[in-house]
Amino acid sequence: MIRTTLTGLLLASSVLGTAGMAMAQDTTITIESWRNDDLPIWQEKLIPAFEAKHPDIKVVFSPSAPTEYNAALNAKLDAGSAGDLITCRPFDASLELYNKGHLADLADLPGMENFSDVAKSAWTTDDGVHDFCVPMASVIHGFIYNKDAFAALGIEVPTTEAEFFAALDKIKEDGTYIPMAMGTKDLWEAATMGYQNIGPNYWKGEEGRNALIKGEQKLTDPQWVEPYATLAKWKDYLGDGFEAQSYPDSQNLFTLGRAAIYPSGSWEISVFNPQVDFEMGAFAPPVKNAGDTCYISDHNDIAIGLNSKSPNAEAAKTFLSWVASPEFATIYANALPGFFSLSSQPVKMEDPLAQEFVSWRDKCESTIRSTYQILSRGTPNLENETWVKSANVINGTETPEAAAAELQKGLDSWYKPAN
Repeated sequence: MIRTTLTGLLLASSVLGTAGMAMAQDTTITIESWRNDDLPIWQEKLIPAFEAKHPDIKVVFSPSAPTEYNAALNAKLDAGSAGDLITCRPFDASLELYNKGHLADLADLPGMENFSDVAKSAWTTDDGVHDFCVPMASVIHGFIYNKDAFAALGIEVPTTEAEFFAALDKIKEDGTYIPMAMGTKDLWEAATMGYQNIGPNYWKGEEGRNALIKGEQKLTDPQWVEPYATLAKWKDYLGDGFEAQSYPDSQNLFTLGRAAIYPSGSWEISVFNPQVDFEMGAFAPPVKNAGDTCYISDHNDIAIGLNSKSPNAEAAKTFLSWVASPEFATIYANALPGFFSLSSQPVKMEDPLAQEFVSWRDKCESTIRSTYQILSRGTPNLENETWVKSANVINGTETPEAAAAELQKGLDSWYKPAN
């Protein structure tokens, strides 16, 4: 009797001990992010999908307000209280975190082979050796248009600049619609929706962007000035008072059906979908001549990295490899139409407008905004100055040549190419 009881106690102790070990093996990892609007997507779709495959790893998504994220994250990192995973903004803000030792090197992480050098460029050291965040999504520039307006006016989707301006002329002549909804009041639109949208077709995407960084090309070269000359022609199609028109004004003109074309990008899809009562389409920036290679700005937007001081590094790496997988890419890209996976493996989009944007990757060369990597670290800031000059050119207050010369002069004042 005593022996039986003792055996039972030992067995119970063994079972409880095993259960305790199992419980001890469960790991909780926390994600820091500025995308507080994404909370439902993480809680309802992404985290359940991951935990179903890895029941021993629990994930907590813990966002901050976007405007407070950088300061809050830096304070937590300095105090040693930051989460295991760090959502990464593109380029210099995240590079600084890596240089300070806050982000781990992920170059050898399983799954990183799924991303091209362009996809990783926003989270890679200047020498291209170290990758410190797993790319999650990009946004693609282009033109959104009102399909009803095009059908009513008998306009085909333009593929060349000549066709583009012929379409604008036809819309303007008819008078029912403002040809194109864009203002210059907020400045950044002129650069982001204008110069960075059409420019890659002139400077040949990555070829020109990298040559600018190396000092082999200048902003006064023809391929960098010509986009401004094209933008100067937009003035006649933007409607009365476009100089005082804000970004929300432009959005409203298009969603209310008053403008036929909206130069912008895929980030508007989820904003516009519930607002419009007409069918939308999209076309890539028209090439100069039929048959030319097309280039699109497929701009890196968001990634996720590993806190180098994480006590749960192995579990966090398991999660990061999942973020690099096609499963994550498919869930995320369809939950946020217009924010596209940066994976080299194609993701089928459920939203037709999003699918149109992402389909351009198959026929055009991808690049990123020319001012974002390295060239906007000094004063004057090339990105901010490009906003001003793009608006001036469209407004007609500065010539393309003068704008380009000022930009190059500002860049020369502080930037010396490495070679």
